[in-house]
Amino acid sequence: MASPPLVATTRPLNEHRFFAGMAMAMVVIVFIGFARSFYLRVLFPEWPAPAEPIFYVHGAVFTAWMLLLISQVSLVANGRRDVHRRIGFYGGLLAALMVVLGTLAGLVGARRPTGFIGVPVPPLQFLAIPLFAIAEFALLTGLAIAMRRDAQTHKRCMLLATIVLTTAAIARWPVIGTLGPLAYFGVTDLLIVAIAIWDFRTRGRLHPVTLWGGLLIIGLQPLQLTIMGTAGWLAFARWATGLLG
Repeated sequence: MASPPLVATTRPLNEHRFFAGMAMAMVVIVFIGFARSFYLRVLFPEWPAPAEPIFYVHGAVFTAWMLLLISQVSLVANGRRDVHRRIGFYGGLLAALMVVLGTLAGLVGARRPTGFIGVPVPPLQFLAIPLFAIAEFALLTGLAIAMRRDAQTHKRCMLLATIVLTTAAIARWPVIGTLGPLAYFGVTDLLIVAIAIWDFRTRGRLHPVTLWGGLLIIGLQPLQLTIMGTAGWLAFARWATGLLG
């Protein structure tokens, strides 16, 4: 019996490895960013940690999202697309919960006199980063759900949606966290570059989601840097945080 073509056996395997590797990379990024204030808090008793309960709920839900991402990639790699689809429904609910909690956590952090823990940027200015990230996450996960029958589109939307959220973790990295928003965005963009390289290697061109989704994320970064210190943004941020009472 003739052996199957090499490309037929290696391409799916390599693709699964790539997307699994991207998911694991983001888990590591998030763990490093929030290790001192959340995951390994007991080992860093002197490191400032949030007192508000919402941040621990938000952290738990965010962690659940990262674990869900890894499990969904693993299910597809092991041919369990049926389970992947069933879990996907709950993933949509989790994404909606993340949008709500992420918005509330951002507003609470911006209202705090000491600002966002581990972030040396004035809180009302920094609020632009989590609010933009949540909006982009909501858009990209919505597209992923709408395009769930198109595997290549779906998985790239999910990756990009999660990449947007890693900026908050990168902002709390040792060393990188002290360099400001340009550094946060720069590290985030390396993950988008990795998807672009994968597309060129496997497709010879960028997938439309990588192109337009990547341009959206990168294009909104200078907008955030431009507006975050303006009087208009600061007025909006004071109004938004004032809604919390």
